[in-house]
Amino acid sequence: MATKGQLTGMRGVYLVAAELSRLGLVVSPTSRSAIGADILVTNQHCSRSFSVQVKTNATTFKFWLVGVKAKKIVSKTHIYVFANLRPTKDGDITEFYVVPSNVVVKKTKYSKAKTGSKWYFFNLEDALPFKDKWEIFLNEGGWHG
Repeated sequence: MATKGQLTGMRGVYLVAAELSRLGLVVSPTSRSAIGADILVTNQHCSRSFSVQVKTNATTFKFWLVGVKAKKIVSKTHIYVFANLRPTKDGDITEFYVVPSNVVVKKTKYSKAKTGSKWYFFNLEDALPFKDKWEIFLNEGGWHG
């Protein structure tokens, strides 16, 4: 049986996939066991493609937990989409932050708990400039930087 966290993650992947499809892109969610990419994306001419890592929050909205690989995986065609599922009385509002992997590599923070647990996270503050920046998938060559 899937945990609440797994269901939240799956929901985020499909919400991101729906948004990318709305933009006219060809979208394919990967196997849940794929490392580093939740979604593969291409334009309709298959001349540009991207890997997308989705991180989704349903309760805590000031940061997203990421793995240690977030400090290492960087490519002009690897994009993170951070999603916050904010409940309202009329249903959820989903916030999307479309962040190039080079920014995630630079801005991912690390914390070690007293228990020895290691936490890697990406702050909302660092994501704010990338709110709804879906055009990264439509611009020739992806992000520049």
